Amino acid sequence: MKYLYYTGLICVSLIALAACHGKEKDEAAVVFELSDTMLKRCEFTKARLQDVKDELKLFGKVTADNDKMAHVYPITGGIVSEIRVELGDYVNEGQLLAIVKSSEVADFQRQLVNARSDVALGEKNLQVARDLFAGKLNSEKEVLASEKELEKAKSELTRINEVYAIYHLKQGSEYSITAPISGFIINKDITKNEELRSDRTEEVFSIAQINEVWVLANVNETNISKVALDYEADVLTLSYPDKISRGKVDKIFNVIDPTTKAMKILIKINNPDLLLKPEMNATVNLKFSENKKLIAIPSSAVIFDKSKNFVMVFKNRTHIETRAIEVYHRLGDVTYISSGINEYENVISKNGLLIYDALND
Repeated sequence: MKYLYYTGLICVSLIALAACHGKEKDEAAVVFELSDTMLKRCEFTKARLQDVKDELKLFGKVTADNDKMAHVYPITGGIVSEIRVELGDYVNEGQLLAIVKSSEVADFQRQLVNARSDVALGEKNLQVARDLFAGKLNSEKEVLASEKELEKAKSELTRINEVYAIYHLKQGSEYSITAPISGFIINKDITKNEELRSDRTEEVFSIAQINEVWVLANVNETNISKVALDYEADVLTLSYPDKISRGKVDKIFNVIDPTTKAMKILIKINNPDLLLKPEMNATVNLKFSENKKLIAIPSSAVIFDKSKNFVMVFKNRTHIETRAIEVYHRLGDVTYISSGINEYENVISKNGLLIYDALND
């Protein structure tokens, strides 16, 4: 059946050349010719001398860009009375995240009232001192002292007003926790009715913009010499196994993690569709050059048979050679050849197996 299939694709002409020398005849010579139909179904590629590229497979995870992330801390201690957002929500800059009742904020209110009163009293005392000085009832020294007291009171009022402005405080004992930037809530460590300690050092919210993300990948000690800045990287995740995200090595952390015994590299990835999310596991295929040149052909041109690799070298329709080759290594659609073929020779890169079977069976 196999030969019947090939008959429709490949024309093999047997031309018997009978030359009589007395009563003896020469054996028939067999000539192979590629049919028009098969010629149209084949593709031909010239072998080229190219830089040898290789690939290094690494594992890591997606993280937010530190330059596009903000950690939100409570201003003071207190009781959480209301929470307006949840983990994963998108928030705008200035949006209310939570409300906290605090006795310390109530004390700020007292300080503000006292500071305003001190300024009003200082202005009145200064006016009295100036009036008395005009009537020669006190000295210039007393006027200067009143001016300094007023300046001190105004400085305290300015300070407390700046505190209110920085932390968006309002009158009363409540204060609002707001978003310093626009982005997604990637961490939330606060619950309603929770008592926040005034000496707390952990953030209550983390907000990140993820239109551009980082991928941190581990490089084993044996592969450190193969890694360099600006190497191209293809990133795959379990969530989107058919979606390749491309980036470049942006930073190499030249230290070895004592736990993993690996060095980390950072790859920046544009993420306009927001598919990549912080803490996703990622596989990184790092592409690099071996700094040497070899003959490169399409991987589809290589035929493996009888524990050897072959290519079909196309000269013309009646001259197609089966050539054994030595494969250096294969990288996706490209195979690098260490011997067996010369630059600019034509190889059959599509349907070559059919011709190989016809010539070698």
